Amino acid sequence: MSEPLDSGDPPAGLRLTTAEWGMWQAFRNGSEHDLRSGTPELDDPNGDHEWGPRRTVRARVVALLLLHGPSPLLGRVASLQLTGAYITGRLDLSGGTVEPYVEFKQCRFEDEVLLHECRLVTARLVDCHIPRLEAARMSTEGDLHLPRCTVPGGVRLTDASIGTDLLLNEMTVGSGHRMRSFSADGIQVAQDLQASLVLATGEVGLRGAEIGGSLFMYGSVLRRGSGQYALYAPQMRVEHFAHFASSGPRELPVVHGATPPDGTAWPPPDGHSHAVRRVKPFECTGGMKLDDGKFGDSLVLDEARFHLSHDQELSLRRVQTPELCFTPERPADGRVVLAGASVDNLVDRVESWPVEDGLWMAGFTYQNLIPRGRFTLAQRIQWLATATPEYAPEPYEQLATVMRNSGEDADARAVLLEKQRRRRETLPPAAKLWGYLQDWTVAYGYRPGQAALWMAVVWASGTLYFARRPPEPLRPGESPYWSAPLYVLDLLLPVIDLGQSGQWKTAGAAQWTATALILLGWVLATTVAAGATRLLRRQ
Repeated sequence: MSEPLDSGDPPAGLRLTTAEWGMWQAFRNGSEHDLRSGTPELDDPNGDHEWGPRRTVRARVVALLLLHGPSPLLGRVASLQLTGAYITGRLDLSGGTVEPYVEFKQCRFEDEVLLHECRLVTARLVDCHIPRLEAARMSTEGDLHLPRCTVPGGVRLTDASIGTDLLLNEMTVGSGHRMRSFSADGIQVAQDLQASLVLATGEVGLRGAEIGGSLFMYGSVLRRGSGQYALYAPQMRVEHFAHFASSGPRELPVVHGATPPDGTAWPPPDGHSHAVRRVKPFECTGGMKLDDGKFGDSLVLDEARFHLSHDQELSLRRVQTPELCFTPERPADGRVVLAGASVDNLVDRVESWPVEDGLWMAGFTYQNLIPRGRFTLAQRIQWLATATPEYAPEPYEQLATVMRNSGEDADARAVLLEKQRRRRETLPPAAKLWGYLQDWTVAYGYRPGQAALWMAVVWASGTLYFARRPPEPLRPGESPYWSAPLYVLDLLLPVIDLGQSGQWKTAGAAQWTATALILLGWVLATTVAAGATRLLRRQ
């Protein structure tokens, strides 16, 4: 702040009104200057009533106090705490340094507030009406609070730096004639960004935002304006949690800031806030883009509602987080995109995933599945089919790996079998026919029990055939005792020699039958051996 006025009096010729003189003295005393009438209708900052000269102060006087204000009274700390005032003109603090604590409550601003590259300690605007807030590249040492504010022309906090918390709970923000209602690309928040029960009409931009604590958007309603997205936040970094979930008495946090000592309680203790009375889901009408985001603990989309058109997306491309909780209501249209995302734990429920071609997850990797509610293997396989309208092997192999690592080897084989069946549909007719034969006989080798059963059937059939048509000995008098079961078994088992197959002479149909048994034996026995090897490896 520049040098304060040497005397405690305002500059000559400023001609302060009664309301402004009271504000001047309250500033020096560090106390609240309350201009409310006591009538709720007249104290509503969003009403159309007349405020009158007794409740009106000029923005230039406010700026004078904040940038060049008088020295405080002895033993006091100067601060501007203004309640229930109508502030005329444009409040412009751009490029300035504001050292006093600033708090506006239930105030109505006639014109926009400009805070470009302004440096503040702590600023709180609570339940105010502001036509537009321009605060690009502003910085605060402490909090910036805007709870319950109405800003019809939008907020710009591009590249701003917030020293502790950014509180936006219950804000109502529009876009005016712009595309965005809330533009905060590149913002840095040292602790939490709390934006619960926000109503935003126009795109909310948080591209490249860095949040040192957590992001909370309980029960907020985001509606796109003229653009494609309701929330555009690629490359966002959140140190801990990002919650897009339902609000409620237990879910909505109570905030206690660092300055003043008692902070700003939320929800307000007077009971006027709708936050204390109802539970409301997070709603997003329009696309939501969180591509390339990193979330240190978890990304939670719980009981949220996404209203998407056919060309809009809930895009989580290349997101990285230890836990993704995907339990929203199922989008009726649009797409959910998880391509390239990487998570450790996937918490989900079957009712949340899109159907038909509404899910893309090529390259999506996860280590553990934690279903919420019943999620059968058949439903998991259908989940993969939805995500791969055109056959791709990676999603099937990923799911099989996760199931195998969790000890569900039979389910893993079932998934890989389904992969082969999906692959079969892409093959030419001859290869497709061979695939059907493999599936019917040995299930592509993923059901060794089925192969063993077929081997038993072939062995019994061959035994009956050669019991009725025993071949002649190759060397009469030297051949072993004839045994049809041993002979057929020697034909079926590859590698192992039981000393039977080379001792008898076959011709005609018997020779063709023996050849068929040898070929079937190779196919079936190797399938059984592969299944046994997988079982031993798991043990």
